[in-house]
Amino acid sequence: MNFENLSEEEIVKQIANKVNGRFWWHSIDLGHGITTPGVEKSQEKLIYMGLPDRFDGLSVIDVGTYEGFYAFEAESRGAKQVVAADYFVWNVPGSQTRENFRLAHEFRNSQVKEIEIKVEDLSPNTVGMFDVVLFLGVLYHAQNPLLYLEKIRSITKGYVIIETHVDCLDFDRPVAAYYPGTSLNGDPTNFWGPNKGAVEGMLKDVGFRDVVHGNTFYPNYLETDPDKRLGSIKHARMIFYAYV
Repeated sequence: MNFENLSEEEIVKQIANKVNGRFWWHSIDLGHGITTPGVEKSQEKLIYMGLPDRFDGLSVIDVGTYEGFYAFEAESRGAKQVVAADYFVWNVPGSQTRENFRLAHEFRNSQVKEIEIKVEDLSPNTVGMFDVVLFLGVLYHAQNPLLYLEKIRSITKGYVIIETHVDCLDFDRPVAAYYPGTSLNGDPTNFWGPNKGAVEGMLKDVGFRDVVHGNTFYPNYLETDPDKRLGSIKHARMIFYAYV
């Protein structure tokens, strides 16, 4: 959008008119004091993600980018090349997710490259290889999680950061829970809840050399009352860093 010769007040009004009235998942800073009204408090969640402070000189792909918050974040942290890749949520009938990404891209004057591609189709030939792969909130939606991780490994030349729902945390051995139908949160696209050992084992089996477990947090991790942050011994969210 061309803001040339517009006052700051007029710029803010035009952006607000485009943003308001739409459903947003990510809370994306669009500049001019405007942040998209996302359901996810994305800036607060960054505390738990453990992203590097800088990506200077690195190439980054955000697989399952949704509205692009983490792709834009990598760009703002100095990455030399950023790709935002998605397919499923961009093609849900009636979804405004892809249009939201493009609005944020425009208002941020971003250089992030947009690619529509299924995880199953990721390869060095289709998207190239990247120093850093972000794979956030996707793994538990995979019908075949090992295949997804094989695809992620094939495009990783540095490391991957994974954020995922985990289950069966009261088991010492690597196991995963299967969610038939809509049994997890009423969502038929939730399939597997691996535990920590299962995620680490799968990552090593697909060819990652070192796997580091990062933060563990619960779905209500932004709850301000400490007494309500205890969560479950079985379910949580976890961060993993896997290196080639």
